[in-house]
Amino acid sequence: MDSSVGPTLRDRKRARTRAAIVAAGTELFARHGYDETTVADIAVAADIGTRTFFSYFTSKEELLFPENDARLQTALDAIDARGSADRPADLLLRALGDPRLESGEIVSPLAALRLRLMETVPAVRGRALQMQRDAQRQIATRLIEAFPELDEVNAAALTGAFIGAVTGALDALLADPAAVARGRADLARRLREATSSALAAGGPSVT
Repeated sequence: MDSSVGPTLRDRKRARTRAAIVAAGTELFARHGYDETTVADIAVAADIGTRTFFSYFTSKEELLFPENDARLQTALDAIDARGSADRPADLLLRALGDPRLESGEIVSPLAALRLRLMETVPAVRGRALQMQRDAQRQIATRLIEAFPELDEVNAAALTGAFIGAVTGALDALLADPAAVARGRADLARRLREATSSALAAGGPSVT
């Protein structure tokens, strides 16, 4: 299929429906609580049937991580597009600022809600940890393919440091009302700066 062709009408309709489900779930979780909100409640709020909900998401937990696959793919793509002078850490930081990610999702109200629920809801925390582990393994594997001199231990350490830095910085930023008040652009900038500082050593010195 020609990659220059834009989204079809069906693609756009699916994107709108998916966004409506996420918005409805986010609002209901924030207003009534995660455990108190059912899939049926979300379906009603999004003006869809429950069967339609499950054609987009397998569970309530998955709804809280709508851009996980996109974020992972940007990291993999950044590694695949490495330049001769790029270090492993350079590529991970580049992926963090990839413009293909929906504007500010990582620092959105959904992200703040997700962090709160990870602290209080075991199912959400478990889902987040599993997704982080899966992403870490895939990114580390791709780094090893791109940098043959990088062994499994160092690749896992670098990827874990990157994911941990993003998670830690984001947790602190979203817990600070003053930081949130400055808006998504400032939050995203500070997130990139903090993560870059954490990875200042650049990871193992390989070329």
